[in-house]
Amino acid sequence: MYLHGTALVNDKGHLEIGGCDTVELVEKYGTPLYVYDVELIRNRARAFKKMFEKHGVKSQVAYASKAFSSIAMLQLAHEEGLSLDVVSGGELYTAVAAKFPVEKIHFHGNNKSEEELEMALDYKIGCIVVDNFHELHMLHHLCQERKQNMNILLRVTPGIEAHTHDYILTGQEDSKFGFDLENGQAETALAVSMDCEYLNLLGIHCHIGSQIFETVGFLLAARKVLEKLSYWNGEYGFVPQVLNLGGGFGIRYTEEDIPLSPEQYVEEMIFEVRKETDRLSLPMPEIWIEPGRSLVGDAGTTLYSIGSKKTVPNVRKYVAIDGGMSDNIRPALYDAKYEAVLANRPLDQQDEVVSIAGKCCESGDMLIWDLSLPEPGTNDILAVFCTGAYGYSMANNYNRIPRPPVVFVENGNSRVVIKRETYEDLVRLDIPFSEKSTI
Repeated sequence: MYLHGTALVNDKGHLEIGGCDTVELVEKYGTPLYVYDVELIRNRARAFKKMFEKHGVKSQVAYASKAFSSIAMLQLAHEEGLSLDVVSGGELYTAVAAKFPVEKIHFHGNNKSEEELEMALDYKIGCIVVDNFHELHMLHHLCQERKQNMNILLRVTPGIEAHTHDYILTGQEDSKFGFDLENGQAETALAVSMDCEYLNLLGIHCHIGSQIFETVGFLLAARKVLEKLSYWNGEYGFVPQVLNLGGGFGIRYTEEDIPLSPEQYVEEMIFEVRKETDRLSLPMPEIWIEPGRSLVGDAGTTLYSIGSKKTVPNVRKYVAIDGGMSDNIRPALYDAKYEAVLANRPLDQQDEVVSIAGKCCESGDMLIWDLSLPEPGTNDILAVFCTGAYGYSMANNYNRIPRPPVVFVENGNSRVVIKRETYEDLVRLDIPFSEKSTI
C-alpha cells in the first residue's frame, strides 16, 4: 500500500487523509466522495516554484485548471502564488468568479470562439496563447476594432514526441495543436504577429505531452525552440521575453510509475535554457510552466461504498461500487490504472483478487481489474487513490447519475467545496415536451 501526501492509517485502523478519518467523512458526506489533500497541493506548488527562486530565474508557474477547476481550487492556487491556465470560456468564467487576478491568467485552446476571445479581452487577462492562423487573424481584428492591446504567445509543435499514451501526445508534428516549427507555419505566424499593432508577442509556447517521467523531452524541445528563436532573432530582430515549456509532469498512479520530483524537472529545464541561451547569445527569457495533474492528481482520493458482488467460477470475482465511469471515465477512455484499498480496514490481509465494476449500464465501466483486497463486504468503503486530476473535471451524468461532491481536507478539518448534485439538478435545464404526458 502506497500512501500519498498526508495519508496514513490511524489508531482506529482507518485510512486518514489531511487529519480526517475517511470513514467519518463517508458518514458525514456519503459516497461517492472526492477528497482532496490540501497540504499535498500546497507542498507541490511550492516545490515547483522553489527551484526558480533558488536560481534567480523569472518565471510563472501556471496551474493547468483543466485538471480540476472549481472556485475553491483556483482560490487555493492563488494563495500559493500560482498563475492560471484556462482553455475555455467556462474555465475563464470560473477564474473570474474566484476573483483570480486576471493579469495572471493565460488562455489556451485550439478553437477559441470569437465570444471567448472577446471575453478574454473584456476581462483584460494576462496572455492569450495563440494556436492557429484563424485565431491569430480573429484576435488581431478584435484588438484593432477595440484599439486594445493583448499579450500573446505562439504555440508551436517542436516535433518532439513524449513517451506517453497516444491520445495525449501533443508535441509531435501531426497534432491538432499549434504552428509547426519546421514547415514555415510558425515563422509566418511570427511575422504576422509582429506586424499586428495591438498584439504584443511575448514569446513561444510548446507542450510535448502528459504523464512524462523523464526530462529529455523537455530539454530537446527547449533546445529546438531556442535554436529557432536564435534564427528569428537574426532575421526579424525578435527577442523573446517568455519561453513556456508547458506541463505534462508525471505522477505515481501505480508502482510502475516512477516520476521525478518537481525540483528535478524544473532545475534541469533551467540549466538547459541557460546553457542554450548562452551558446546562442540570447538573453535569458522568463520560463513559464503549466503543471496540472502533478499539482492535484495524487492529492485526490475517491471514496465509494461496496455494493453487489458476482463470481464467475474459474474466471473472476466482480465487486460493484456506487460510482464508476460517471465520476472517473479515465479507465474507459485511456485504460488508466489505479491502486485502491478498503478505507475502513486497509491493513487487513489481502486474500481476494477482485475486479472493481462501476454501476453504469455499460460493459466498459470497469474501474480496476484484478485488485488484491481483503474479502470485501457491503459495509466496506473502497478508497481509490490519485483521482484528483481529470476525475471531477471529466465527470458526467451518464445514466442520469448525479455527480459526487468534492471535499477539501487539511489539518483535521473538512469542507465541501462542490456540493453533491441532486436529481432535481439533473432536470433543472430540461424543457417539457408538453405539460401533460401523452403516455
